[in-house]
Amino acid sequence: MGADVSITEVLMKDKRKAYEEKLDAQLKEWNAQIALLKAKAANAEADVKIDYYKAIEALERKQDKVRTKLQELKAASDEAWEAVKAGAEKAWAEVKIAYHDAASKFK
Repeated sequence: MGADVSITEVLMKDKRKAYEEKLDAQLKEWNAQIALLKAKAANAEADVKIDYYKAIEALERKQDKVRTKLQELKAASDEAWEAVKAGAEKAWAEVKIAYHDAASKFK
């Protein structure tokens, strides 16, 4: 029976690590996408530039929220991890929607 617990623990740690790596990778991708929006904003006309920077600021705030949730995930105990993951997924969804909206608006 002890072996079963050990296998379960190993699987949970692998699942956690994979999920945390996925979030890390997505944050890096969003950083690149925000940099692209900033470059487009720099070349935009003044009135559009303001809209770009408002969207970028909102994206960065939401991204900071995801970054905080990722740190909480990494620090969470095995027992609390699933609950913290739910909060991270909610924050993640907000960033995805905000980025999609911004990307659509400035195409």
